[in-house]
Amino acid sequence: MSVNHYENFPVGSLVLPRRLRKPVHAVYAFARTADDIADEGCEADEVRLQKLEALERELNRIASGLLPETPLIGRLYGEAVKPFNLPLEPFYDLLSAFKQDVVKKRYQDFGELIDYCRRSANPVGRIMLHLYGETDEVSLARSDGICTASQLINFWQDVALDWRKGRVYIPQEDLQRFHVTEAQIGEGRADFAFRQLMAHECERAFKMLKAGSPLGKTLKGRIGFELRMIVVGGQLILQKLDGCDYDVFSRRPVLDKKDWLIILKRALLKK
Repeated sequence: MSVNHYENFPVGSLVLPRRLRKPVHAVYAFARTADDIADEGCEADEVRLQKLEALERELNRIASGLLPETPLIGRLYGEAVKPFNLPLEPFYDLLSAFKQDVVKKRYQDFGELIDYCRRSANPVGRIMLHLYGETDEVSLARSDGICTASQLINFWQDVALDWRKGRVYIPQEDLQRFHVTEAQIGEGRADFAFRQLMAHECERAFKMLKAGSPLGKTLKGRIGFELRMIVVGGQLILQKLDGCDYDVFSRRPVLDKKDWLIILKRALLKK
């Protein structure tokens, strides 16, 4: 899976079936382009929003039965949406989240953060399930759990990195509850209060990941294997966060070669 721009997207996976490579790459190109518009470079917020709204107008053309005018959305339509009859809602949700990235840098409570994940992470899993033809409500709900948990885990890995970008994803009410200030995050001070806070956030992510994990065992073939890899990878990052006592300021927890061997082994053995 890609970890550079779109954390939970399996565009580079060796287990991706050949028939799905073109549609997955087309979807990834859309997601990465929109993500880069929202997050990269030094353009003014107004310009970023205008570019994202231009992508939304292209989706509106597809919804109206018209052909897209840009190569990016033309590829998305021709290689993914049309041949696999993909719903457009996940793509609208992604654009909504990317537009929110431009203007919203803080989250008051956990509910606000989950709503963001619903639009920034869950659509990826839903698109993949549609490509594989697995669209029952239980599978979609479990996929949402895995994707939201994966997004949260990425946030807790990247507290220091996001601070440098002017973002704080830890809910404001949680900061107040555990008596942690934003100034402390800026100082990179992982004291007892901060560690308690992070343990709390990671525990919630773990419970979501665990609730969605049966999907990796119920779905057969490559998609099940892919999901088991994602779940095990998330579990290992949570273990690394616990192992460093949640001091994400000294070093960002990442997966190494040994971890990938563990991921492959557990995914193969369905553990």
